[in-house]
Amino acid sequence: PLYASLGRPDAAHNNIMTVEYPMGYELPGVGHKQIKPRIELSFARALRAILRQDPDIVMIGEIRDIETAQIAIQASLTGHLVLATLHTNDAASAVTRLTDMGVEPFLLSSSLLGVLAQRLVRKYCTACIGKGCDACGHTGYQGRTGVFELLVVDDAIRAQVHGQAAEADIRSAALAKGMQLMREDGERLIAQGITSREEVLRVTRD
Repeated sequence: PLYASLGRPDAAHNNIMTVEYPMGYELPGVGHKQIKPRIELSFARALRAILRQDPDIVMIGEIRDIETAQIAIQASLTGHLVLATLHTNDAASAVTRLTDMGVEPFLLSSSLLGVLAQRLVRKYCTACIGKGCDACGHTGYQGRTGVFELLVVDDAIRAQVHGQAAEADIRSAALAKGMQLMREDGERLIAQGITSREEVLRVTRD
């Protein structure tokens, strides 16, 4: 989803820069910077360097520490659109992960627009549709696709983040606003015959 966002037609009119390790895809018109641990070029240092070039959109390969998180939030508060990845179980836990890192809740509530969580499920092999054949190594699956969970930070969620609400409360508020869990999104793939219920349950089991 991150690279898909950067490749949108309206993104072509913006100055876009990425900080990654390792570097994924080279996109035309996008400035890429790879961190280099051997010379101590960390995510935080690389991010500071590219912000001096005043990009419109910044993509951070991964927020791993408080320093990178704080720079990312300050960048968003000064008019940059910041896209980043973070290792968490679901969308709501991204909020508590950042506050556990040490990000101040009032800063996070002022800067966060949304969280998209994803997990990858195996797709049925198109040759045998799950039965198992030579084409898929008799697994019944070939290739992967995503199940998603989008938490949109509206005023109600923002107030909860600012007030340091529990992760479960943030999740409940998002569900009340219509957020769909990854397992529920998996039902779409099951209905379309793309994957099995067992696969969706396996991947979304916490």
